[in-house]
Amino acid sequence: MLQILVVCGAGLGSSFACQMSVESVLQDIGVKASVDHSDISSAAGTRADIIISGKNFESQFQRYDLQVDLIFLDRLVDKKEIQEKLVPVLKAKGAL
Repeated sequence: MLQILVVCGAGLGSSFACQMSVESVLQDIGVKASVDHSDISSAAGTRADIIISGKNFESQFQRYDLQVDLIFLDRLVDKKEIQEKLVPVLKAKGAL
């Protein structure tokens, strides 16, 4: 099953809110995936297929050599933006 990790600075509030929006989008488009949330330092050791985070964390991710698809959002709970950026990645992975 596809693993999606939603990341914020502390791994609490905003990543959890974004996780709920991502789960809603996945349900709307009919894709089954495991979605979890985490803080940025824990994300480096994850086995996620896709990591979703805020644009404000983009530079911090450049420190890590992650072999995953990274999606950076301007608005973490904007389902329209999530869908626009997530669908092409899901199609590339053959999940859609």
